[in-house]
Amino acid sequence: MDRADGLRLLDAWVTAVNHCAPPDNKPTLEEQAACRPFLVEEIGRLTRVRVVLVLGRIAFDGWFRAMADRGHPTPRPRPTFGHGVEHRPFGPEGPLLLGSFHPSRQNTNTGRLTRPMWQAIFTRARELMER
Repeated sequence: MDRADGLRLLDAWVTAVNHCAPPDNKPTLEEQAACRPFLVEEIGRLTRVRVVLVLGRIAFDGWFRAMADRGHPTPRPRPTFGHGVEHRPFGPEGPLLLGSFHPSRQNTNTGRLTRPMWQAIFTRARELMER
């Protein structure tokens, strides 16, 4: 996705669990913790959130940690991550959490995440938002 692709972002907010490129392309728990206050603040500024699409397990775990920092403890049993999983971990009034594999080169080159899967997850997110 880039400015030249003709796509427009509507009714959505894009952020990251980590705001810096970590060594070895995988952030440590310490690096994730250092970035979490920024995510917690962003979440607090958003209103009317209906769907949260997380890209990868790190984002999935980071979202739960940020929500815990905002006073919403992770439910037990803890929801599981996977591509296409849907959870409403904080009850019917909370946002629906939709999981996707991260679009990393490793995931796309190995076929773990394909273009049809990637397109379908955004189609599903839109469907859920329009309910």
